[in-house]
Amino acid sequence: MKTVTNDIFYIGVNDHTIDLFEGQFDVPNGMAYNSYVIMDEKIAVLDTVDINFGDEWLSNLKEVLGNKKPDYLIVQHMEPDHSANIEKFIKEFPETVVVGNVKTFNMINAFFPELEITNKLTVKDGENLSLGKHELNFVFAPMVHWPEVMVTYDSTDKVLFSADGFGKFGALDVDEDWACEARRYYFGIVGKYGASVQTLLKKALSLDIQIICPLHGPVLTENLSYHLDLYNIWSGYGVESEGVFIAYTSVYGNTKKAAELLRDKLIEKGCPKVAIADLAREDMAECVEDGFRYGKLVLATTTYNGEIFPFMNRFINELTERNYQNRTIGIIENGTWAVTAGKYIRSKFEKSKNIKWLDNTVTVKSAVKKENLAQIEAMADELMK
Repeated sequence: MKTVTNDIFYIGVNDHTIDLFEGQFDVPNGMAYNSYVIMDEKIAVLDTVDINFGDEWLSNLKEVLGNKKPDYLIVQHMEPDHSANIEKFIKEFPETVVVGNVKTFNMINAFFPELEITNKLTVKDGENLSLGKHELNFVFAPMVHWPEVMVTYDSTDKVLFSADGFGKFGALDVDEDWACEARRYYFGIVGKYGASVQTLLKKALSLDIQIICPLHGPVLTENLSYHLDLYNIWSGYGVESEGVFIAYTSVYGNTKKAAELLRDKLIEKGCPKVAIADLAREDMAECVEDGFRYGKLVLATTTYNGEIFPFMNRFINELTERNYQNRTIGIIENGTWAVTAGKYIRSKFEKSKNIKWLDNTVTVKSAVKKENLAQIEAMADELMK
């Protein structure tokens, strides 16, 4: 039995059987699906877990309950990794009142067309629910990252149950850096909805929060300003780390050589941080993470079928569909008979806000030549300004 406070208990599960979260994100250290119980005069359960762990979750719940029964099931988020066991729960505890908003119950009907909920409480944004000693306040968080999402603030223990906010990849029985996997999770899953996260953060900052209980990742109890500041930077599309990220694709090694020459030149000139990635071979979600982490991005790719190499095309799409903005971008382009990569790259960012293009472009025609070395030097100098 894991305690969060004297009255709040963690009843989530670790998943080490999963290979791809949401069918796309590599999770070598698994996932955690979090759920919580508040024990008071009235007992509230917050969210369920993934469908494959219903029995384990119910066992954890019953261990906390003892001979008692829950009064409320609060549904903060209807994505199936958190809601899949609603029907199983209702069959076990049919008298429990299910708490959600109008959109929540519409989604419950969609996911569980045969489920009849006898007792339900439809709440509005800002409404409260008293459990006795614990007073819960429901704060709607639409499009963080689904439209029905709400978070719950317990003013008694000063706990924010943050739904998918402040979540991360990785099971809880694995020790790993929070920021790295939280950043990859945020930009992979929530990144498009920065404006919605900013709205939620403004509401959250008005609360006295001592503990954050997310639906993925560890319960946060220390240095909360660090986590809040990072979320503010990420959702505001700000620059987290000063430096340059060089993302490249290369067919026969010539574009790779140009990218590596730029990396070496930046290091020589004292650039605080230079990250480089082969988009065809490295985890795309980590590349997207670095694309947002740094303030300056260099895209190095070949002309391919009159456009750009497929992995570069995918990378740019991943950035722009997440509202990539407020960045400086440089281009290293390569081609043998028609060098059109740079033009195509620029067109991909036409709808992106506050993009500054480097004046210096490196244009390679087949292989790196002396004139390219001068171009790389000039690009490095401009990046260092």
